[in-house]
Amino acid sequence: MARINEHYKKLSAGYLFPEIGRRMAAFQKDNPGVKVHRLGIGNTTEPLTPAVVEGLKEAVEKLSKPETYTGYGDEQGEEELRLALARFYGSRSVKLDADEIFISDGAKADAANIQSIFGRDNRVAFQDPAYPVYVDSNVIAGRSGSFDGGSGTYAGFLYMTCVAENGFIPEPPQEKADLIYICSPNNPTGAVATREELQKFVDYARENKAVIIFDAAYSEYITDSSLPRSIYEVDGAEECAVEINSFSKFAGFTGVRLGWSVVPKALVVEDSEPGEVHKLWFRRQTTFFNGASNIAQQGGLAALTDAGLAESAGLIDYYMENAAVIREGLHQLGLTVYGGVNAPYLWLKAPGGLSSWDFFDKLLNETQVVGTPGSGFGPSGEGYFRLSAFGHREDIEAAVQSIVNNLKL
Repeated sequence: MARINEHYKKLSAGYLFPEIGRRMAAFQKDNPGVKVHRLGIGNTTEPLTPAVVEGLKEAVEKLSKPETYTGYGDEQGEEELRLALARFYGSRSVKLDADEIFISDGAKADAANIQSIFGRDNRVAFQDPAYPVYVDSNVIAGRSGSFDGGSGTYAGFLYMTCVAENGFIPEPPQEKADLIYICSPNNPTGAVATREELQKFVDYARENKAVIIFDAAYSEYITDSSLPRSIYEVDGAEECAVEINSFSKFAGFTGVRLGWSVVPKALVVEDSEPGEVHKLWFRRQTTFFNGASNIAQQGGLAALTDAGLAESAGLIDYYMENAAVIREGLHQLGLTVYGGVNAPYLWLKAPGGLSSWDFFDKLLNETQVVGTPGSGFGPSGEGYFRLSAFGHREDIEAAVQSIVNNLKL
């Protein structure tokens, strides 16, 4: 008799973004013809840049001719792209071998899949609030107990509280953790860890033979040169950290789908030798994955050229100017807001002691603006609200103006 994976039943009811969609649909049904302004899900909106488009076109053209057609590529990723990424890291004084880099179809998939190479009895620590895929994928893998609706937590997990008092960057766990998820710049809070803060986690991980799973998908949005863009800028990180990154927010590849993970050969865990974790991830990828699209990989290679990097920087500047527009409007109302300086997300304190979902409904009904309730990212997100700088400038300005003119405080 076939049986389902019972751990799916533990997942808290209603994934965050579908619930937002449901409430939006209900509002639009009750208010036909009313324009809704979207400052919610972090999906890029601006066109791919010329260098990337040219790279994609060239790849398609090659596939149209017998003499240049290619089928399956290297499951780890095309060597030329991995070498380009190694040079990209090298420009920041991070030395990586090309075969320590694994090309994928996106950071979200890697963030979920990487935990599959570690034992089910590993104890997991998360920044709280956190991007939902970290928690949910580990629930599905069977590492948690049941969900407690009162506290908003899963039994067995360690939640590293991120609040205003600690600048939304936590201290390492007091208890022993085996896998530690860190996202910097952080989604949803927009906070960025300093070298000193990351060094504490690296020291903890090395001492406890733990592994840091470091999500750097928003690293290109860091404007402060003193802040690290890679965990490997921190001494000793190559012995204890996996880094996940993506072209999605860096070069607008949200629909193209291309990312990468770095698993250093020096990384060790409690029951492994150097190189063993690297080999396990290689085996996992070659078993379950036939490689990222060869068209997308050519686009990624184009994004890493001098022209591509310059164009992507301009794209990021555009979104960060959007963030400044949002911050200015919220400050004009006297609201408390964090982030939006080294990250494309702004973390708003819900006014008047409102819950995250109550403020969602208030913002939607009074201003027709949709954001993301902070409680959807974990218990410490309650009372907060995420706004995204991804959007066309005129739409961002219209949404902010509607908030300024119509929000009743």
